Amino acid sequence: MKAPERNDARNSRKREGGDRYSLPARAGVSLKPDHYEIILAGAPDVGFFEVHPENYMGDGGPPHHFLSRVRERYSLSLHGVGLSIGGARDLDRDHLARLKTLIARYRPAQLSEHLAWSTHDTGFMNDLLPLPYTEETLAIVCRHIDEVQDVTGVRMLLENPSTYVAFRESDMDEIDFLEEVVRRTGCGLLLDVSNVFVSSTNRGIDPQAYLERFPLAHVGEVHLAGHAEDVDDDGARLLIDSHDRSVIDAVWELYGGVVTRMGPVPTLIEWDEEIPSWEVLFSEARTAEAVMRERAAPASETLDAVA
Repeated sequence: MKAPERNDARNSRKREGGDRYSLPARAGVSLKPDHYEIILAGAPDVGFFEVHPENYMGDGGPPHHFLSRVRERYSLSLHGVGLSIGGARDLDRDHLARLKTLIARYRPAQLSEHLAWSTHDTGFMNDLLPLPYTEETLAIVCRHIDEVQDVTGVRMLLENPSTYVAFRESDMDEIDFLEEVVRRTGCGLLLDVSNVFVSSTNRGIDPQAYLERFPLAHVGEVHLAGHAEDVDDDGARLLIDSHDRSVIDAVWELYGGVVTRMGPVPTLIEWDEEIPSWEVLFSEARTAEAVMRERAAPASETLDAVA
């Protein structure tokens, strides 16, 4: 059962301005210390940089020195990994306060987090764990998103997860869950196309059918990343969302379909492990921009497709 639409002033404020965000509709990359000097020396032609805010929550030092210089030249997106949006316990208010300070300092174009949990009782697990899609979980996620948006004053994007199993307890599917989160909170969505491919392969569903149902009108950013391959105990193919290699052709093709429906969209090349040379990362971003040029529908067709 859907909860009634809330009409309080805070929710109305979050909905003002539509569902698009201020990042340029170009390809961006993860900002890594390995590339600081190259980026600042060469000012490469990329659309934006994305960072995990948890890496910049200290008061100063080299991380802030370099991030400040990068921010002078480029748009910035904050992609959180530590809020535990789906966790049963209350959000960490100290973490939220540090996040608010970081936002005030760097004025990022947008803020995003994961549909996942990583806290339990007094512990924090360095992982992004999946959730059952139930009314109870929905209430927790919405409450936490409301709190994040109220404290920071920023509309948040929520990312679809990479999953390996489905919960028996779920009484709605992922798309319905995400749509209801957007309806109740006014947040936006971050569409991770690689997560769609990983989850669909692991769970035996059609990634194209999933994407055809995805509410693209609320998407403010797209993620692309590489994944590792393994097999489970039964010998079935198992994909791991590893962020440690190039995007594969099948994911590029899915991304092309998204771009055909949406038009150009801020797109991040996400690479967090086994960091490559700058040339490799920059080449992936160039590929994403080439796909946008080749596959983007004319503006009128795009508006019709996502309406």
